[in-house]
Amino acid sequence: MLSTKQLQDIEALQKECEAFDELQLKLNWEMLRRRDSDQTDFFYYHEDELIAFLGIYPFGSVAEVCGMVKPSERKKGHFQQLFSEAMDLCEKRGYKKILLNAPASSQAAKEFLNKQSAEYAFTEHQMQWEEKELADVSGFTLRQADEKDIAMRVRLDVEAFGVDEESATANESRIDNDEDTDMLMIEVDEEVIGKIRVKREDGEAWIYGFSILPSYQGRGIGRKVLQQVVHEQSAKGHSVHLEVETKNAHALSLYESIGFKVVHAQDYYRYK
Repeated sequence: MLSTKQLQDIEALQKECEAFDELQLKLNWEMLRRRDSDQTDFFYYHEDELIAFLGIYPFGSVAEVCGMVKPSERKKGHFQQLFSEAMDLCEKRGYKKILLNAPASSQAAKEFLNKQSAEYAFTEHQMQWEEKELADVSGFTLRQADEKDIAMRVRLDVEAFGVDEESATANESRIDNDEDTDMLMIEVDEEVIGKIRVKREDGEAWIYGFSILPSYQGRGIGRKVLQQVVHEQSAKGHSVHLEVETKNAHALSLYESIGFKVVHAQDYYRYK
């Protein structure tokens, strides 16, 4: 596990970088706090101060990578060294895909990624719901997932998100260990046709992994489900947020029509 000091140092460096660059880094804190070893995290310290950090976040056969460097210590090769070490480890572990994650507004990150010949893959938007009157909805049922739903959850990740089965299985298994989280299955006429996950922390409700089987898309079911979940979480006093992957701004229209606004964006680049 990462030590308490390492976690505190990562958090302090993140705050410094975000304040300096006026952006938000995505460091997957749920995974950092649960590391079963420190082999996927790379640190550069100078006189007991964390100068640079890079983390690898495995999702089955896919590895996501994100890191940062102290603003006053940039362009000195510290991050390049950590990156080279991390890519060597990724190669040894045989990941089929490596995704490099950087804030969409970070010009420095784009310059670094261009030097690595990384190719843009997609953008993940963090959105926040602004209070808006929502219509009453019906025609579906939401229920808590159980162990019998794992196969459908994997199928939904594969068919709706294009994730390979190995990565989907690993990701869904990891999610089951999350605290303060509801994994909800969406049913229509007693048939499971989708899923939506809600995680609550510090007064915020985050929506993840919202997916509908392709054969049921375009019928307005997704909009209704989202409206109900937003209404329920807002009524409990939570601010409501979500993450959504897109390749174009048009894909955000469903969420915007319900009242969500983009507050941050992370770009993902394919390295391998």
